[in-house]
Amino acid sequence: MTTQQILHAADRLSTWTGKTFAWLIVALMLVVCAEVFKRYALNAPTAWIYDVNNMMYGTLFMMCGAYTLSQDGHVRGDFLYGSMKPRTQATLDLVLYIAFFLPGIGALTWAGWGYYQDSLAMHEQTFNATPLPVYPFKFVIPLAGAIVMLQGLAEILRCVVCIRTGAWTPRLKDAEEMDVVEQQLASSTFVDEEARRDVMERAKDLDEAARQRGRETP
Repeated sequence: MTTQQILHAADRLSTWTGKTFAWLIVALMLVVCAEVFKRYALNAPTAWIYDVNNMMYGTLFMMCGAYTLSQDGHVRGDFLYGSMKPRTQATLDLVLYIAFFLPGIGALTWAGWGYYQDSLAMHEQTFNATPLPVYPFKFVIPLAGAIVMLQGLAEILRCVVCIRTGAWTPRLKDAEEMDVVEQQLASSTFVDEEARRDVMERAKDLDEAARQRGRETP
């Protein structure tokens, strides 16, 4: 198996996990709408709904972290990073992954497994009129940590390859904002073909310029 195949295998796992658990946002919306209707229309609020909302949102947030990392979608606060050459970017990323990412995610996974075992041993439940089991939700902590750790190791390998070659390896292609914009314009009855092409060319030029600033080749 080549290095690129290893990287894409990790990307596929993270992408599949993120897209699968992303459906929780639909379930979360339905639960909230049902509770609003019951509370204000029927005057019959549900005691356990608040805990379910927290568990579902927490699961969504944690299980989509690896997918965001695989798409290089986490926010960067360093204004100098985008002007650096790929080798410099990769070296900086590698140092930060080793110094902060590995210890942090390792501690999260280790501690999360302990929290889950303790919760399972006591069959922990929520404190309300309709108690719900907490240990399935706490199992998400080490599970999400393990998947993020796997993707982080792939990112470290990606940094090493970039340091050796001077160029970032391509990531697994996924739907991007430009794809959504193009689909919306194509289905619009208020935009003619010439205007649609003009808008897409301008948008793609801006998107490509932003990418070049972030991944400028030497």
